[in-house]
Amino acid sequence: MENFLTEISAYIDKHRDEIIADWRDIVNMESFYGEPDGVNRCGQRIRQEFEKIGFVCRNIPVGEGHGDVLVGIMGEDREGAPILFSGHMDTVFPKGKLGENPFHIEGEKAYGPGVLDMKGGIIIALYTVKALNHIGYEKRPIKILFAGDEECLHYGSSTAEVLMEEGRGAACAFNMETGLLNDNLCVSRKGKTEIQISVEGVEAHAGNDFVSGRNAIVEMAKKIGDLADLTNLEVGTTVSVGVINGGTMSGAVPKNCEIAVDMRSTKVSEMDKLKKQVEEICAKTYIDGTSTTFKYTNEMLPFERNEMGMEFFNKVREIALANGLGDHQCQDLGGSSDAAYLTIAGVPTLCSCGVRGQWNHTVREYALVESMFERPKLWACVISQLF
Repeated sequence: MENFLTEISAYIDKHRDEIIADWRDIVNMESFYGEPDGVNRCGQRIRQEFEKIGFVCRNIPVGEGHGDVLVGIMGEDREGAPILFSGHMDTVFPKGKLGENPFHIEGEKAYGPGVLDMKGGIIIALYTVKALNHIGYEKRPIKILFAGDEECLHYGSSTAEVLMEEGRGAACAFNMETGLLNDNLCVSRKGKTEIQISVEGVEAHAGNDFVSGRNAIVEMAKKIGDLADLTNLEVGTTVSVGVINGGTMSGAVPKNCEIAVDMRSTKVSEMDKLKKQVEEICAKTYIDGTSTTFKYTNEMLPFERNEMGMEFFNKVREIALANGLGDHQCQDLGGSSDAAYLTIAGVPTLCSCGVRGQWNHTVREYALVESMFERPKLWACVISQLF
């Protein structure tokens, strides 16, 4: 297989300019998750590039106001279960931000909206497959599965169900999310659930009619303490109250108070337990005359570390080491990703397989240009020797 690595490396090195050009083009196509037309235009360009190299693609609508899921497969008649590349085409940057920060390279770093998270990963997947085609790889089918609304955690869409259905049966998955600066590979991520809690009390004059008031802020403060007590770092569960709004002036007993809560956990079972505890807190009343309501506003399930995933990681690490492509360590991360749904579907999955960089979701977001060439060499070499 050493000859394959030589051929793969030569192919990628020969096409460095094309890799940058394709990367530039899709970064410069704005695809904010809240503007599905832009996401789908970008998805159409991505679809065309994969169809050029032999993929049969289709778009799956997932709901009004959401970008489609792009699904494609090459070599469907090949033996064995497919190898899957997954990721997302949308970004967090609203339309118009491109004018302030179009794709550009400064030294070793590339900048632009979504350059790191995660359009670089999509181009890496494209050129990994191109390199595999170049060496005549035909062992297994190769499948792509790119979501159009990951940055809103698929709230209000059927994307999660589509990912599980389309991913089920794959031999393994490379989720092309942001690569880590230390070159580690992600084997688990915390899930995230967002909840909005509202307390309604009774408004009254704080001086003339204090006793008639029912203070919504005080009621909420007691609940916030209870919520904070749910954090359990030993099992990887955290509860954070990130936003609070309430009251109108210091001279009035406040009628309303509202908080936004971020809950994270490493296991689906722990998240289910956490939800029950939060609902019990909301049901408890400290100040008679107040009432509490809540609603879940967003969720992405945990990407759990498990035996099949670790076996996959160890095999990838072994191949990379044997071919002089680095000693990649495994890492658990706090941010969520769609690797969760592939794992739930029974697919051994690695995450953070995309371009390496830092500062996701900010104007400082950058990607290390050289990793755009390193990663397709790595994945093409790994896949050529994986089964």
